[in-house]
Amino acid sequence: MNRHTKIVATLGPASCAPETLEKLIRAGVDVFRMNFSHGSAQDHIDRAAHVRQIAATVGRPIGLLADLQGPKIRVGKFENGKINLKDGDKFILDAKCELGNQERVGLDYKDLPNDVEAGNILLLDDGRIVLEVERVVGAEIHTFVRHGGDLSNNKGINRQGGGLSAPALTAKDMEDIKTAAKIGVDFVAVSFPKSASDMYMARQLMRASGGHALTIAKIERVEAVAALEEILDASDGLMVARGDLAVEVGDAAVPALQKRMIHLAREKNKLTITATQMMESMILAPTPTRAEVSDVANAVLDGTDAVMLSAETAAGNYPVQTVQAMARICLEAEKSLQITLDREFLDRTFTRIDQSVAMASLFAAYHLKVKAVAALTTSGSTALWMSRLNCGIPIFALTHEPASQTKMTLYREVFPLLLPNAKNDRDDMRYNAEQRLLEAGVVEKGDLIVISYGDQHGVSGGTNTLSIVRVGERQPPSRKK
Repeated sequence: MNRHTKIVATLGPASCAPETLEKLIRAGVDVFRMNFSHGSAQDHIDRAAHVRQIAATVGRPIGLLADLQGPKIRVGKFENGKINLKDGDKFILDAKCELGNQERVGLDYKDLPNDVEAGNILLLDDGRIVLEVERVVGAEIHTFVRHGGDLSNNKGINRQGGGLSAPALTAKDMEDIKTAAKIGVDFVAVSFPKSASDMYMARQLMRASGGHALTIAKIERVEAVAALEEILDASDGLMVARGDLAVEVGDAAVPALQKRMIHLAREKNKLTITATQMMESMILAPTPTRAEVSDVANAVLDGTDAVMLSAETAAGNYPVQTVQAMARICLEAEKSLQITLDREFLDRTFTRIDQSVAMASLFAAYHLKVKAVAALTTSGSTALWMSRLNCGIPIFALTHEPASQTKMTLYREVFPLLLPNAKNDRDDMRYNAEQRLLEAGVVEKGDLIVISYGDQHGVSGGTNTLSIVRVGERQPPSRKK
């Protein structure tokens, strides 16, 4: 059985060896994430080259996602690397401090004193340490430790309820976008966007750098939740970045937000990635917890396009086993998905010819119980629209464009195949599509399939034709008399 939900795995020290990369691809990774918070530009360039080389050897299309660091607000460094804060302690966040101690620590974001006031709650190290602001004096934020613990170098800071003014795209991010464009990544994830303008800027910078990556908005700020629809409209997809999001809105609010975001994205024909701590116990253990199994399965049932692994594959002890476990969970969860295609059609309005043909293909495929849907596509938009509705039938996207093929690695229920020898003749196109599916081993002669295509192949948005054919009945066009 083909797995419909895609797996994103983060590259890092635990996963960069060629033999490990090959094992991860064979285990089921669809997209590799490059975390631009770590490593140099050359590191990312080299890793991308290795991924592409090994993917070609394995014979699977693999997407690349560049995840920008964004304005992660952090404490500075300590004299001894870390301190221990006890409940009731007084502690100062000092923008002018160079090296921290038991009494104070510096800030990498110097404007933080301007963003807070007495009574604000600051959450450090993903909420593990809770500070209440007592007063602000110049560059110093004087706080009371509500909940203490060990605090080490460069741990993150969030304000409960959001409201920090740091811009989404830093100078580093702008340089990293140039690197991502040079690599030719398929997706770029923007950290901490607050509005649609942040996403428009990222897209413009990517295009100006010669890149064509799809933009993914990481929803991890209170402000982003409030502006969710406009951010989605300005993006190609979103990431449910549950770590920082939980810190800002409260952990109890995240599950409902996750469902809302995935549902809205699918309604708007956008992509979704569900991320953060999905299999975190497997950093150190060879098997997941039952709670993690349920978490991954729930994201699948919500309709996410992809589930993402972070430290599990970047720095964990069991990267390959983690991917294998996630693949098993996704497959099992997909067995219980309800097919509600008829009902969903009633609630939708189609205004474009290519979109209407895509939807008609799904309708016919579902009711005729065909073996596969074949979408001949240039840009991938036809396959994207098809993937927004669960019809329970695999969608094979056939394209002549290698860049479109790797972008579609993130689309739920879509299996992209490269189709050589582009021709405009529709008989050639249909015959070549059948042969490519036969070569891939996904259909057999006699199977019924649905094919969608355009009169002029190679024209983006030109899909206008639907054919229902039985594989093997059509003779090669060259043999026709």
